[in-house]
Amino acid sequence: MLPMTLNSRTFAAAALAALPALLAFSPHAASAQSEARAVSTRPTIVLVHGAFADAMSWARVIPILQRDGYHVVAVENPLTSFDVDVATTRRVIDAQQGAVVAVGHSYGGAVITAAAAVSNNVSALVFVAALAPDSGEAVAAFLEKYPAPLSKALVKDAAGFLSIDRATLRDVFAGDLPVAQTEVMAATQKPINAAAFQASPIAVAWKHIPSWYLVAGQDRAINPELERFYARRMRATTVEINSSHVPFLSHPAAVARLIEQAAAASR
Repeated sequence: MLPMTLNSRTFAAAALAALPALLAFSPHAASAQSEARAVSTRPTIVLVHGAFADAMSWARVIPILQRDGYHVVAVENPLTSFDVDVATTRRVIDAQQGAVVAVGHSYGGAVITAAAAVSNNVSALVFVAALAPDSGEAVAAFLEKYPAPLSKALVKDAAGFLSIDRATLRDVFAGDLPVAQTEVMAATQKPINAAAFQASPIAVAWKHIPSWYLVAGQDRAINPELERFYARRMRATTVEINSSHVPFLSHPAAVARLIEQAAAASR
């Protein structure tokens, strides 16, 4: 009997049929699959803005996190009351699939403190120059004990909403940003109901969820000593940078790096 042979057409068909299996075992395919699995297991980053700001305040941090493979959601809180802001943030957190890293700036730190306390999917908290009240403790509990220039620059309207005096906003809020940028911030700032600062969380997330804290060393809105107090009290992994109250705008890479450290440690 003559040995079986393959003609060129049969060989080509067999090679094409085997190509998917060959690719599946190739180093490049394995690397791509490994990277896809790593991305799929990364937590979602939920960003919560502070007073006088909106979700767009995170615009310089979001592209860095997205470039590094993270799914990012920035919450838009109305700032009409603490309870409403907490409920809004909790709804966004609960809507995510898998683990969540909740990030709060300034007043947003108080919001994630309450919102994440009753959510099962928050694996880490990141506080960026943020307030972090304890259970039954007012959001503004220590602002008089640790004074900062911002307190004298606030203006209350007839409806009880606070904004920052436009002439002093750069000095007390964002001194390390260009004047042209802070003039836009002054014109577009989002007032907050003053009553929100007198509210208190019932449950506190940082007591049972690993926390990270970024201290803004040149902050004139929240006293850096108060930030250090919060970081120590929650036993947070802490970094400090030479920044105004808005490090996510003046030092976005440093803020993104801390968020990614929290995300990596909480997997």
